[in-house]
Amino acid sequence: MRPLKALPPQTESFCTSAAFEAALKTAAESAEDVDRQARFPKEAIAALKRADSLGWFVPCGGNARLEDVAEATFELARRCSATGMIFAMHQIQVASLVRHGGDSPWMIDYLRRLVDEQRLIASATSEVGVGGNMRKSIASLDRTGELASFEKKASTISYGAHADDLLTTLRRSPTADSGDQVLVLTHFSEMEKEQMGDWDTLGMRGTCSPGFVVRARCLADQVLPVSFATIAAETMVPVSHILWAHIWLGIATEAFDRAQNFVRMQARQAPGTVPPSAAKLADLSVLINQFRTLVSVTLQEYVSLLESHNHSHLATVGYALRINNFKVATSEMALEICQGALRVCGFLGYKNGGPYSVGRHLRDAHSAALMIANDRILATNASLLTIYRDTI
Repeated sequence: MRPLKALPPQTESFCTSAAFEAALKTAAESAEDVDRQARFPKEAIAALKRADSLGWFVPCGGNARLEDVAEATFELARRCSATGMIFAMHQIQVASLVRHGGDSPWMIDYLRRLVDEQRLIASATSEVGVGGNMRKSIASLDRTGELASFEKKASTISYGAHADDLLTTLRRSPTADSGDQVLVLTHFSEMEKEQMGDWDTLGMRGTCSPGFVVRARCLADQVLPVSFATIAAETMVPVSHILWAHIWLGIATEAFDRAQNFVRMQARQAPGTVPPSAAKLADLSVLINQFRTLVSVTLQEYVSLLESHNHSHLATVGYALRINNFKVATSEMALEICQGALRVCGFLGYKNGGPYSVGRHLRDAHSAALMIANDRILATNASLLTIYRDTI
């Protein structure tokens, strides 16, 4: 099996291609209906596939930098947060496979298929009975020779009914500790899945993320060779928090822009005066600039640590505290900015529809604190701070 041949670095932004710009336009046009109907954004995802964007992270599919994927996530989320979230969640899984999938012929062939077929990957890291802690599993992997099997009751699988493949966390074996986990890649076409409940939520309605019971039989080569603890520390957790923050920044930026357009509209109606809402907008501009700076600095820190090839820093208590704090801070900033935009726009922001409406953005921003709940993260940080002695 030939190894994956990396494409040369791209000098222009991935987001400037005509195909990706078409995907952005499609996402914007369908966003309101996706939210209203709580349906999968099939038009936008199809357009992203036509842009070959689902394979950007793969060396032979674009060899994109994290900065490129983060920029694309931000631009998508400005138009449709559900589309941005689906794109980000998929890219998190791809990053985990590219960096930790090993060099087995099966895995190399899969990455080629991902690029050629633009396969969409979901994840099953949540589980009924573990209280939202993705670093613990109840379900286990059963191995028999070169084969393996599992059954897992996942409390949520984002876009699970629409994905092609699934990355699942499991205990390494039936006798393994709950924290001794592996990550397994399987094809939905070869699995059994039973949906648990419906998806009718306040926000992020188009992500279509109910629970599922999933059962699979697969080859041992479909089990990633690196422990999930390593994958989580080096890739899945930091990439998740960074891409999620770009989603929230995209939502907040769009809400801020609508508020700014509202103030400009008021100013045009009364030339020579400063609208009363302008002072609120000025306060909001301070917060969104802080938000942008925090996101940029955290992205560059992670990229620098990767480029240094000293990945041990990613497993330190200090970095865990910083990336956890980053998630909490950005999730709260997004909500505060959307609430501030509503106060600026007033009733026109409260109404659904129209150029100044921010109701969808506010509802979607509420999900940020719940994705790996902030209370759980703060409880983890409280425990870490009892043993950490350096400056964060």
